[in-house]
Amino acid sequence: MTGRPVRAVLPESLRAGLGLIAAFAALVVVVLGVRYAGHGEPGRVDRWLVPPTADSVRPPWRHVADALDFLGEPAGSTVLITAVVAGCLLLRRPRAAALVVAGVGMTVATATLLKHLVGRTIHGGGNLSYPSGHTAFLTALGFIAALLATGRLGLSGTAGTSLVFAAALVAGAVMGWAEVGLGAHYPTDALGGWCTALAVVPVTAWLVDRIADRPAARTAGAGRRGPR
Repeated sequence: MTGRPVRAVLPESLRAGLGLIAAFAALVVVVLGVRYAGHGEPGRVDRWLVPPTADSVRPPWRHVADALDFLGEPAGSTVLITAVVAGCLLLRRPRAAALVVAGVGMTVATATLLKHLVGRTIHGGGNLSYPSGHTAFLTALGFIAALLATGRLGLSGTAGTSLVFAAALVAGAVMGWAEVGLGAHYPTDALGGWCTALAVVPVTAWLVDRIADRPAARTAGAGRRGPR
């Protein structure tokens, strides 16, 4: 035992703000899912933003989009997650490492489940598109990285919440741009993937803290009771 307090991955000062964001994001996911359930064409908003199937990204930006897309594929995401988890363990943050695995895993699993429930397709009937799993993945990773950074920087309240939201926004926008530009998703798919991560990660972080705190709580309780 080092005697040092274990740092929560979801600080209490951020719970209210991120909880509100998660609730609103979940509502957006549901509304968009109901709106586009069973559809196989871009909606009005999608057409207004960009022709989603035009494969509009050209070199040299196409290389950037392809690289981002690779990070969301099984091989790329495995390498990225392994590197982040290794960094957490080197910094002696096992709870943070658990959040990376659980948070990203739950986000991607939720996005995959929603794809089958909503049934929206692109490029014909075989490619489920809503929500974008790639966008959900990178948003979750950016969200978690910023969440852990708030602890190291000592940020709380509005400052901490703003940092986490901004990081998730940038990560989601970057991957969403790549997926839409490559013609893999509609813009509203990317929005749904972004909101999926915003809804899932705070809940997962809270659960990780709850589960990790149970052994410590039991040990403290046993110590207070003392031997009989």
